[in-house]
Amino acid sequence: MAQTGRLRGKVAIVTGSATGIGRASAIELAGEGADVVINYSRSEAEAQKTRDDCADLGVRALLIRADCAREEDVKGMVARAEQELGGVDILVNNAGTTRFVPLPNIEELHDADWDTIFQLNVKGAFYATRACVPAMRRRGEGLVVNVASVAGHTGAGSSIPYAVSKGAMITLTKSLAKALAPQIRVNAIAPGIVTTRWVAGREEHVERYARDTPMGRAATAEDCARVVVSFATHGTFLTGEVTVIDGGREMR
Repeated sequence: MAQTGRLRGKVAIVTGSATGIGRASAIELAGEGADVVINYSRSEAEAQKTRDDCADLGVRALLIRADCAREEDVKGMVARAEQELGGVDILVNNAGTTRFVPLPNIEELHDADWDTIFQLNVKGAFYATRACVPAMRRRGEGLVVNVASVAGHTGAGSSIPYAVSKGAMITLTKSLAKALAPQIRVNAIAPGIVTTRWVAGREEHVERYARDTPMGRAATAEDCARVVVSFATHGTFLTGEVTVIDGGREMR
């Protein structure tokens, strides 16, 4: 059953919630009593597992396949959430993509890389937010949490287009916070390296990163999810906030 019920009666959409930060956020929201939409584009089996784990916490969990890079898919997902769960209160824009290209290898970057990464990471987050705004306003208020990255602050990361897209997502967060206030709050998290399947095969890099981090380790998906949910349960006067989750590494 749900752990506390602080979000009982709320409905949350978590994009890209089959695995990683999205999965952890959906489970954390369900643990607080929120009904959740589990969204995926390819990882159906993993998404079904997330749906089942959320349902085991005593909430309604709706599984929806939608490509968040396609606005029509996003609109359909939000419409189903309203129809089947009664509304939308919280949106977590977690769906994202990258291509691993070392920063110095700029000749290896092509228009397709920029287009694919920006279409999902930036425009997809905007599409989902815009689709949810009417539903949130009908409920009287709403919360959007964007999953950005510390790469958006530092310029380093899996590739230049990825880092630039996350910088754009941080700016999008601030712009939407101004545009949608006071009814709808918009915040973001900016994780450093997170121990999800994205870092599979790069364990030595993660270990080096952890050694240079005051907290002595990389973040887990659950570390990130708890901050996501705190915007709904505790940080209720925050908007336009970008919380870095990197164990203090970029403080140095």
